Amino acid sequence: MRVTPTHLKEVLLIEPPVFGDERGFFLESYNERRFEEAIGRTVRFVQDNHSRSARGVLRGLHFQREPSAQAKLIRVVSGEIFDVAVDIRRSSSTFGQWVGIRLAAESHRQLWIPEGFGHGFLTLSDSAEVLYKASSYYAPADEGAIAWNDPDIGIVWPLEEKPLLSAKDAAAPSLRETALFL
Repeated sequence: MRVTPTHLKEVLLIEPPVFGDERGFFLESYNERRFEEAIGRTVRFVQDNHSRSARGVLRGLHFQREPSAQAKLIRVVSGEIFDVAVDIRRSSSTFGQWVGIRLAAESHRQLWIPEGFGHGFLTLSDSAEVLYKASSYYAPADEGAIAWNDPDIGIVWPLEEKPLLSAKDAAAPSLRETALFL
């Protein structure tokens, strides 16, 4: 497994070994021992999520507040997305900074996003299916969102046109407004 830190050092790009031939391929998408060795800590995943989105759908930026903060291991099994993590830890030297990575089914790359980060993605292909493991159960009372286009964060989304948003995401507050409740 190859692990590459991003400029937000806790957010890691993970590339599992893929064994392929004319029949197809095999990969170990998750191995607890190898994963924990790679990230340097123990993680207990309690929930697997699966989403399907059409081209231009932007989901996020979502997070869970303490005590329900979630770490996520994201991978794409169909299509391609632009996946984004934003540091929302007020005490962090990288608070408000973001990293964006293209994840595609063909590359098998995964993104590790620890607790304390907002997460969102934009679907780049006609459709995309995203699987992600979460370290804490979804808790509606601890759910939060940040505006995808917050100018203070300045995410450069690879948009061809206005994204398709849920009503919740369209009404999400800025990071400044959200930080009052973190």
